[in-house]
Amino acid sequence: MFDDIYHTIKAPSEGLYKEKGSKFLAFAFPVRTVEEVKAHLDQLRKDYFDARHHCYAYILGPNKDAFRANDDGEPSGTGGRPIHGQLLSADLTDTLIVVVRYFGGILLGASGLANAYKTAARDAIQNATIIEKTIDIRYRLHFEYAAMNDVMRIVKEYELLPRNQDFNLDCRLDVEVRQSLSVRFYDAIANLRTVRIETL
Repeated sequence: MFDDIYHTIKAPSEGLYKEKGSKFLAFAFPVRTVEEVKAHLDQLRKDYFDARHHCYAYILGPNKDAFRANDDGEPSGTGGRPIHGQLLSADLTDTLIVVVRYFGGILLGASGLANAYKTAARDAIQNATIIEKTIDIRYRLHFEYAAMNDVMRIVKEYELLPRNQDFNLDCRLDVEVRQSLSVRFYDAIANLRTVRIETL
């Protein structure tokens, strides 16, 4: 059975790391799109306009295929990459972490910087509630009212929550099915000759 589970954070969380007068404020957010990432970054840049750097990393998608790490002016690889590494270590996706740095006047060196960003990001993750989600396939079912009982029996058997229900003469129903069960569900519905199923 292939894996259809991924992990993200339930709600925003924060972390903090201090080193030689520099403060590293970490902010973790659940995100689904690049637009959401940009909105959080814009807001933090407004809220902490006097900070020296706003380094960040994010991973998006159940397969973790969209990601980015940004050093925001810090030496290459010392800001975004350590933050990204913490997301990978915690096996998180659909998550953004931004670390805002206030410079304390003493240079930390490349390894000191990387450690500071890593530790701040890790603190934000440790303060977050990590949740497990399933990769779901969305289907729309079209059927005549006479087929209602057969359709609802299968929906109940797979413990699905019906969405966007329309039960008139021609009925319509949307469901989300866990990916690992989707082929079996599709076949069960397809066996009802009077029901049309489409993938959304």
